[in-house]
Amino acid sequence: MVDDFNPNGRTRHDAVALAMLRVRRFTRFRITPAVYRDPRPVRIGAWPVGGEPVPFADAVRHSFEPFELGREWGRPWDTVWFDVRGEVPADWAPGAAELVVDLGFTGDQPGFQAEATVYRPDGTVVKGIEPLNNWVPLPEPGPFRLLVEAAANPVIQVPYEYEPTHLGDRATAGETPRYRLAEMTVARRDPMVWNLLQDIVTLDGLVDVLPPDGARRAEIVHALERMVDAMDPDDIPGTAQIGRRALAPALAGNAASSSLIVSAVGHAHIDCAWLWPVRETVRKVARTFANVLDLIDRDPDFVFAASSAQQYAWLKDSQPELFERVRAAVAAGRIRPVGGMWVESDTNMPGGEALARQFVLGKRFFAEEFGVETDEVWLPDSFGYTAAMPQIARAAGARYFLTQKPSWNEINAMPHSSFLWEGIDGSRLFTHFPPAETYNSDLGAHDLDRGERLFREKGAARHVLGLFGWGDGGGGPTREMLAVAERKRDLDGSPRVRLGDPNSFFRSAEAELPAPPVWVGEMYLELHRGTLTSQHRGKHGNRHSEALLREAELWATTAAVLRGTPYPYDALEAAWRVVLLQQFHDILPGTSIAWVHQEAERNYERVAADLTALIDARLAALGGGGTTPIAANAGPYSRTGVPGMGIGPVTPPATVRPRRDGDRIVLEDPLLRVEVGRHGALASVVDRVADRELLPAATLGGVLQLLRDTPREWDAWDINEEDQRSGRDLLDPVAVDLVDDAVLVRHEVGATTIEVTVRLVDGVVEYGFRIDWHESQKLLKLAFPLDVRADRATSEIQFGHLHRPIHQNTSWDTARFETVAHRWIQVGEPGYGVAIANDVVYGHDVRNAHAPDGRPMTTVRLSLLRAPRYPDPSADQGSHEFTVSLRPGGVAEAITDGYARHLPPRPTTGTPVAPLIEVSNPAVVVESVKLAEDRCGDVVVRLYEAHGNRSSAMVRTSFGWDRLTTTDLLERPVASDAVRATTPGAAVDLLLRPFELVTLRFHDPRA
Repeated sequence: MVDDFNPNGRTRHDAVALAMLRVRRFTRFRITPAVYRDPRPVRIGAWPVGGEPVPFADAVRHSFEPFELGREWGRPWDTVWFDVRGEVPADWAPGAAELVVDLGFTGDQPGFQAEATVYRPDGTVVKGIEPLNNWVPLPEPGPFRLLVEAAANPVIQVPYEYEPTHLGDRATAGETPRYRLAEMTVARRDPMVWNLLQDIVTLDGLVDVLPPDGARRAEIVHALERMVDAMDPDDIPGTAQIGRRALAPALAGNAASSSLIVSAVGHAHIDCAWLWPVRETVRKVARTFANVLDLIDRDPDFVFAASSAQQYAWLKDSQPELFERVRAAVAAGRIRPVGGMWVESDTNMPGGEALARQFVLGKRFFAEEFGVETDEVWLPDSFGYTAAMPQIARAAGARYFLTQKPSWNEINAMPHSSFLWEGIDGSRLFTHFPPAETYNSDLGAHDLDRGERLFREKGAARHVLGLFGWGDGGGGPTREMLAVAERKRDLDGSPRVRLGDPNSFFRSAEAELPAPPVWVGEMYLELHRGTLTSQHRGKHGNRHSEALLREAELWATTAAVLRGTPYPYDALEAAWRVVLLQQFHDILPGTSIAWVHQEAERNYERVAADLTALIDARLAALGGGGTTPIAANAGPYSRTGVPGMGIGPVTPPATVRPRRDGDRIVLEDPLLRVEVGRHGALASVVDRVADRELLPAATLGGVLQLLRDTPREWDAWDINEEDQRSGRDLLDPVAVDLVDDAVLVRHEVGATTIEVTVRLVDGVVEYGFRIDWHESQKLLKLAFPLDVRADRATSEIQFGHLHRPIHQNTSWDTARFETVAHRWIQVGEPGYGVAIANDVVYGHDVRNAHAPDGRPMTTVRLSLLRAPRYPDPSADQGSHEFTVSLRPGGVAEAITDGYARHLPPRPTTGTPVAPLIEVSNPAVVVESVKLAEDRCGDVVVRLYEAHGNRSSAMVRTSFGWDRLTTTDLLERPVASDAVRATTPGAAVDLLLRPFELVTLRFHDPRA
């Protein structure tokens, strides 16, 4: 808004600036304070919980000590229950009385600070209290009692400040109260004054966005001036109606026929955890839904969209009465579950099966609890979008995709707002970016004007989506937003606003673009690249949990089919729920406060213990009590002599013992000769089969690099390219020793110690890292300069891989300097390449370069560890272990090595067990073997084409089945031409398109 002007440098627009200065001062100091009249005190009692939140039934039994306005309350993360008693005067009109609360709110942020849930004496929830939604409706005249559960959530986010904070860890947050109770009074809301204020806000916003020399802007300014002239500043209630009449002509003008149509959908993007712990999100969900239900009762056209089945599940468990009210609102079409996922997950790092299960668990919950199926993917705030998503979403029954996060790109603007997004297999989703570039709109003039200016398809289309409501835990839509929407249904100078629902919007938007533009491949976010590396222990827990879940399901299925052992449906689903929750886009990426990540690490440890016990029990059942040492190989490929997905005796790999050769240490087998120099790096890697050196002349490989890591902002989120100009190679180890079959290299950097073991196993160079990390704002990378002339890097993503250019020809190429890969990355030239695999690295960068002799080379770097200071100043401090491998090879070898790192054979005892499933072609990979979700005993196998070719394969089975069905991810029958023939109880003949994902359901003949 134009709040001031320069009196010494006046321009021809001074009249408008002066007029608006007067209008805004009058609004702020006269009209706004007059919305509430006749304030009455209340009696307040308080009970500090002094620990974790307690349910209403416990709180209501406690005694409350008298409490006065102005007193401090709330140690960080504590809860204080206030017992509020007062009286609504008998002469007040019904519905006029409200309790107005100020818990000590700071600034204008809608969330990120204290908030509260208000209960009636019977324990039912009335409403939530947030900084910008701080009123509670009161009952009819007479005495009342309310109980207010106030959460003393400390302010972690100070805009544009990213300094370390002790407040994100309960152990260091201190005992000093964070808030002072500023207001808790009964007051009478004047509807005429309140509506006048909404009129003013609506018109005032247009002044800032309309053309400065336009007649419409002048009309609005003139009307606002007339309103001020007509009203008595000493009698706002008595002259409010006169003020509204003065503004009525300016509010009566119709929107232009070409105006955009904004489908305004109520929304509240609630982070499952971020600058608050998961347990606080449970309460945020309850507050938000309570606010929404109140608005539903007030406005018959209001519709609210909410994603994340996990959040509905929390509401069901924590507030069953409120959940039943939500269930009724869903049945009435007023609350719309959207997205179909368990949480709004990250999409860069979760494995393919995990992303599939996000939809399986999420859609199943919505179907079972509400009888609805969502057909859109709803991810407005994740940090980039995998090119595998269109196929996964389609396989889950989705048709549409929504996000706005790419609007945060640092350099390049996405070229479309409504378009088709095509994934690696050719699947497409109709996709929409709300052009207002926010999921927290208040439907104000700035948001709507931005949407009209930035909508890329205007001229060809008119429908856009407007998500309104305070998000990130701020409480959702407000009555003020609905008032703005009503005034902008058909208002000159504004797009047309229509309260609507997501599905209706998508159908309308799709219908008006019969030939939409197409975006192919990943939607890379040119920001937040550090999320691929921050909080390494959480990423290790995720990758390890995904591996354990595959093992647990495979061996539980094998034991159920071959031994009749009960299948642990409930235990497996409980583990999946934990893992899927922690793939939320502020947990797995490592961008939450210390409390969140500490809890995540504990949860991963518990999941690991539970799944390991489950796996051991099933392997014992399969082993038949024998004592012969064998191994269980859950991977899809044979390993150490054990068939993929089978159990059998191990053929140990040939041991390669290192030897000294001058100042170098040599490891050599029939495939590779590897030399490690005194600097602890690779001095030579010779492919003995191809007779080719992998390292460029006068370069070293496997070099650890310690780089500066001081982001411009968003510490845990960002890696800035300029920081990588400042750093050093670690080439001065304190020891390079021979230890059995390995070379042990030890570095000491300040308080940090890094131990690297280098082995040569069957033609693969294996690195084992043990790091005690105590750096601050440093980035540790592992660099492999390679003597190959590559023009692209191939990176594993979910159910396939992606080719990315590695030159810097365009701004898009330059911006993509840190990218995600899962278990492997591969670079090469025609006929020759190198594969690098890992067990828990996600961040990579690959660039063309020139060796010291001037010849072209390709450098691959893996981002191993970071040490950001905000929002968790202790991020990544301590011990870490992981592995990396290097070998000559193409995509096929990279895939094999990736699974070898991810799923090493598990030692056990007993008798060999043949695999339930064997696949004739290594290009067709089995990703999951499980029993059907409906618990009927059918075996479900999910597989995909991994090489990027059209691939045929024979899938042979060792269990009985009488019928085969191809299904979607939810195991419902779908048509597929992938199955060419079946032999019941024996084999399936498949032909898969590149990267095609197929789910096979083998029907149990006993069912």
